[in-house]
Amino acid sequence: MQCDLKLSCIINGKFCSKCCHNTEMPLTEKDIERIENLGFKIEDFAVKVNGIYRLRNVNGKCFFSDEKNRCKIYDYRPLGCRIYPAVLDENCRVVVDDLCPKKHEIRKEDLKKVKYALKRLVREIYGDIC
Repeated sequence: MQCDLKLSCIINGKFCSKCCHNTEMPLTEKDIERIENLGFKIEDFAVKVNGIYRLRNVNGKCFFSDEKNRCKIYDYRPLGCRIYPAVLDENCRVVVDDLCPKKHEIRKEDLKKVKYALKRLVREIYGDIC
């Protein structure tokens, strides 16, 4: 089963990274372990908010965003980043986040492919809220 959305994040020749600005991306235990295995310390790349680890922002951008808005750990990025711009709406339906400038490039078939991974991710982080 595919668990990430394939989407080119290049707009006008530059990486968009809008989703990496002021991120609140939650992290699973597996995400944290994978990133720590790269040599990063959790206190550097994450903050704990209401009992949930989230990616840390530095100067308004994700800790892992470089000067060209690229992800320094792209191949090891958190599952939530892989699934984005698929998100759950207030009715627990899988939808495309309006924040993404390329939202119109995501097809319903793409959302179906990540539906179960996204719901599993939400359940792992927040419990059975849907």
